[in-house]
Amino acid sequence: MTLTASPRIAVVVVAAGSGTRLGQDVPKAFVGIDAHTILRHCLRGVFAAPEAQVVVVAPEGREGEALTDAREAAGSRAELVSVVTGGDTRQASVAAGLAALWPSVELVLVHDAARALTPPEVFERVIGAVERTGWGVVPALPVIDTIKRVSGEQIVDAVDRAQLAAAQTPQGFRRDVLETSYAVADQEFTDDAALVAAAGHRVAIVEGDAHAFKITTPADLERARSLAAPVPAVPGGGAAGGLPRVGIGTDVHAFGGDGVLWLAGLEWPGEAALSGHSDGDAVAHAMVDALLSAAGLGDIGTHFGTSRPEFAGAHADAFLARTCELLSEAGWAIVNVAVQLQSNRPKFAPRRAEAEAALSAALGGAPVSVAATTTDGLGFTGAGEGVQALAVALIHRA
Repeated sequence: MTLTASPRIAVVVVAAGSGTRLGQDVPKAFVGIDAHTILRHCLRGVFAAPEAQVVVVAPEGREGEALTDAREAAGSRAELVSVVTGGDTRQASVAAGLAALWPSVELVLVHDAARALTPPEVFERVIGAVERTGWGVVPALPVIDTIKRVSGEQIVDAVDRAQLAAAQTPQGFRRDVLETSYAVADQEFTDDAALVAAAGHRVAIVEGDAHAFKITTPADLERARSLAAPVPAVPGGGAAGGLPRVGIGTDVHAFGGDGVLWLAGLEWPGEAALSGHSDGDAVAHAMVDALLSAAGLGDIGTHFGTSRPEFAGAHADAFLARTCELLSEAGWAIVNVAVQLQSNRPKFAPRRAEAEAALSAALGGAPVSVAATTTDGLGFTGAGEGVQALAVALIHRA
């Protein structure tokens, strides 16, 4: 490979954050996804993109580890790599990276190491748009969740999501625009696009990528590990891309909640409600756990726990639709789900087909079967104290 002696493009990789929300005992960029760190995975995408100077901004005391990761990821492009020490804030860290740019650089991409699985195509789209327009450019995805404006615990009104986009990185700029914007910045901004816009420059968006999500929480890390997992070999040769995976889930809820009973995606008028953070639908919750287990994406508490107020009182369709999105984003498709409900009430058989249809619709049409047993009056379910559901899910690579 012939390297450009004086590259026009540079990528500043911001890897200096502590990542306290990830709950690890090392800075975020040095947490392992598999045999390699978040930083190493990030740099794979950087070096698969068009040739550029690469400046890694590392936490103080971790510069050597960052340089090792960078050189291993760079391969024959190792001479394009340098590492600098980050600052106390993200802006200070980016400024440190900008100070290390070579004179030949005309276009700068700023990329968060935490977006470790960003495909090279996103870098290419950003570079092309900056060169075509001269504007700042941000990759972004449409917002698909319903957004509410709140005051404390009260919903004030809805926000039109058609006017919203979820910004990602790398964010690209002409070097002169980015440097002059940093020179006049008088406050901290959440990203470089906001800083550049505040300085009076135009910023456009290009299509982002679902794989460019930011690893912030333990659930994000589990998702990244699932996506990065190697495809196992099939005995006799070939790849197991179509090899299915199985997950199991269980859930228990006691009777004694407010309102009416919701179970298996249906409302049961006249029946005592189940207690829980949401509607207590043990069938739907067991299905969620089984699907997340099969995909290696954590469990229901990871994604729908009490820290997620938007799921307080939510019904099966909300839980299952979001679970489908999580699996789809991780590259999985649902084959089927089977559930056994253990309860002596309500009488389930007359509405079995209705429940299966509702649950299947919530999963985008994937088949769902539900069996029910009274456990012959044994245990807490037989005593009418609550219900239990056991689920098995089968998924495959999409």
